[in-house]
Amino acid sequence: MKKFLFLMAICLPVSCQNAKEESLEAEITNGLIAAKLHLPDAEKGYYRGSRFDWSGVIPELKYDGHDYFGQWFRDYNPTTHDAICGPVEEFLPLGYEEAPVNGEFVRIGIGGLRKPAEAGLQRFGYYELVNPGQWKIKRAKDHVVFTHHLKDVAGYAYEYQKTVRLIKGKPQMVLAHRLKNTGKKAIRTNVYNHNFFTLDHQPVGPGIVVKFAYPLGVTSENPAISITGSQLEYMAESRRPVYFDDMTGHSQRVEDYDFRLENHNTGCGVRITADRPVLKIAYWSSTLTQCPEPYMEIDIQPGESFTWDITYDFYTF
Repeated sequence: MKKFLFLMAICLPVSCQNAKEESLEAEITNGLIAAKLHLPDAEKGYYRGSRFDWSGVIPELKYDGHDYFGQWFRDYNPTTHDAICGPVEEFLPLGYEEAPVNGEFVRIGIGGLRKPAEAGLQRFGYYELVNPGQWKIKRAKDHVVFTHHLKDVAGYAYEYQKTVRLIKGKPQMVLAHRLKNTGKKAIRTNVYNHNFFTLDHQPVGPGIVVKFAYPLGVTSENPAISITGSQLEYMAESRRPVYFDDMTGHSQRVEDYDFRLENHNTGCGVRITADRPVLKIAYWSSTLTQCPEPYMEIDIQPGESFTWDITYDFYTF
């Protein structure tokens, strides 16, 4: 009996620690798609940077033998601004300009951040998290619901909910969002999805094609890229980042939020659509990831809500 109690005393702390670690990751499936998600946590979360929304970080998604998301960067640090995976979103900060030095401003999906003495917002810098708000996570077999409550930060407050859902009977994933303004000030911002795709974890180069819903215009050229009509294609391996800011050709129609990424070397693709119009579109890629970046505009008066859905249809060919 004494030996049994001694073994329990040794094992219990380890079990508790493992349970805590496991609680920071969720797995979902609809029988066609299987995905893993990192869950937000201010102390032990995988991503604790001050740039991207902490919810819906997807380090792995598999469909029909193909991989769509994964680590694309070499060095990992939880507070590095882009040490993150999957279809993650960045909101323009609220209240940064008005905040005094050592005051607070807001990043939706992160919380209240401290403003240091600086000349202007450091988009890729790290800001101290002063008010993490409260996260509630609800898990099910085929979806995870993330809800973030942030109370008064310089007059801003919100309830932000993101549901990552795999649709029954379809190779489809939907990111369903609802943002309610529970504060005293209007929430005027924009948000874009960075879409860090790593199609079958192959180097970005010949065989990678991105298709748009309209004839594409760019203001600069890149020798590794060929743009013909509505198609962007890699002619050589991307040995350095590619960036096209504010591409032209799209309208304010919802139908223009429609993009396809394909890996013609392995035969996998994904189509991205949404139920809101595109404010602007940028495109970025590195050696292992390709990222169309569609922006949308948000303007919410106190007491009102705003919703948007982004749909991912996975396919092979």
